[in-house]
Amino acid sequence: MILAIGHDRRSLSLPCMTDRGASSLAYCCLLNLGRALKGIMGSAMAANLQKAGMATTVWNRSGNKCAPLVAMGCAQAASAAEAARASDVTFACLSDPAAAEAAVFGPGGVLEGIEGKVYIDMSTVDEHTSKKIGAAVTAKGGRYLEAPVSGSKKPAIDGTLIILAAGDKSAYELALP
Repeated sequence: MILAIGHDRRSLSLPCMTDRGASSLAYCCLLNLGRALKGIMGSAMAANLQKAGMATTVWNRSGNKCAPLVAMGCAQAASAAEAARASDVTFACLSDPAAAEAAVFGPGGVLEGIEGKVYIDMSTVDEHTSKKIGAAVTAKGGRYLEAPVSGSKKPAIDGTLIILAAGDKSAYELALP
């Protein structure tokens, strides 16, 4: 999943972690819902954003997998690049290195829209993949944070996930509640 904060940002918190109420921010979630039990974290974060009154956009390589979130009122992006271009901050929560790399480096990937933006990767990836994505985002003029998520389905649904972040300090400060 990728969450992205829109251009009308006054301040940035992490409402994907908690149900804090409405704001003028716009969010985007790129979901990896392709296999059983995948996408639980991201879809729960997207649902929490939408329930909190946030403008939330979702994307998945298999577009029909976004249907439950679209039914909740989320908009749907045509590509990861479209989602990144429409945002100031993009949060990624993908299941493995292959999914993370496809969303970033693939056709219509995040790199096509990341210049001047922040990419916060919450994906389950190894050190090599994280460094590769971070270097590519930085080379394209974006800022990068590695931010693995600690928690499971219930904390994701409840909005009580724990995020451990490292990387660009200004990106981190932008993402603080």
